[in-house]
Amino acid sequence: MDFDLDENARELRDLAAGLLEREVTTERLEAHERSGAPYDTALWKALADAGLLGACLPEDLGGAGLGAVEFAVVLREIGARVAPVPAYSSLVAAMTLARHGRADRLAGFADGGSVLGVAFREPGSGLTTTARRDGDAYVLDGVKTFVPYAGQADVILVPARLVDGIGVFLVEPGQLTIAPQPSATGEPLSRIGLEGVRVGADALLDAGAYGTLTGYATAGAVAIVSGVLDAALTLTTEHVKTREQFDRPLAEFQAVTMQIGDVYIAKRALDVAVWAGAWRLAEGYDDAAEVLAVAAYNVCDPALKAFYTCQHLHGGLGLDVTYPLHRYFAWAKHHAHLLGGAEAQLDAIGALVA
Repeated sequence: MDFDLDENARELRDLAAGLLEREVTTERLEAHERSGAPYDTALWKALADAGLLGACLPEDLGGAGLGAVEFAVVLREIGARVAPVPAYSSLVAAMTLARHGRADRLAGFADGGSVLGVAFREPGSGLTTTARRDGDAYVLDGVKTFVPYAGQADVILVPARLVDGIGVFLVEPGQLTIAPQPSATGEPLSRIGLEGVRVGADALLDAGAYGTLTGYATAGAVAIVSGVLDAALTLTTEHVKTREQFDRPLAEFQAVTMQIGDVYIAKRALDVAVWAGAWRLAEGYDDAAEVLAVAAYNVCDPALKAFYTCQHLHGGLGLDVTYPLHRYFAWAKHHAHLLGGAEAQLDAIGALVA
């Protein structure tokens, strides 16, 4: 199978990589972490000015009309630089809104003028949030967790169970009870309560929005971790080449070579699953969810173990917050939690195959 990117995707990757390489320096990341700001607004605007936020939106919304593969390309590059911007939630929400009849909520998004939110995780497993019809409105009840940038979002996409299926609703943050949650990455993370939240009938997106949202949410998370693991492997490889023990570089020890090989295998396996899943999502194949679940399992188990190996090979340095590896590890752990963990993904794969 050919997993090479086409010309459009390669150009987008090179554009994103070049901009992020220039903008996201260690010094800038450290300054942002000291600032306490929810995200780097200047970087967010730079991504917009480069056309990266709108690349996958329809042309009539200021975008380039690209698809799920290019969506994954952008997020993978953001992950590789652990860039502190609300790209994940915003791009997942934007793709869903563009495809399900609410392009009106995307005015100015491509220019960096708004932040969008998604709330698809709940305590435990499954979807228990409900929406009941009440006259010309819906009433939502439930709890969502792991909601990034809830306080900064202009609108949040909230899945809920209806009598005849699952719908996705547009909810204004001001209608919600938002409580902060601890975040490994330092980004704002919230638990949101929906206690009799009332929204208009027009807040319900078109049929199929839940599948789109979960598909892009999974594709985006696995693409980010693919980029993060690539960066962690590069950093670790350079470390074992230059760090000496017993007057020999660590890379000359067989045990170290085998462990680096294991990390490389985990990275390549994740990459293959990411691109296979993103391509199937773009083409509308029925097995897209199954392949993306395989990619998500790789994030939650073998890839996560690879990050532990990278830390192990760095020794004490791997735990030093003045050294960049801790950010990669934190991003990997965060997205593994966001995806629900390895057991949840095995359950999902089993259900999809059955």
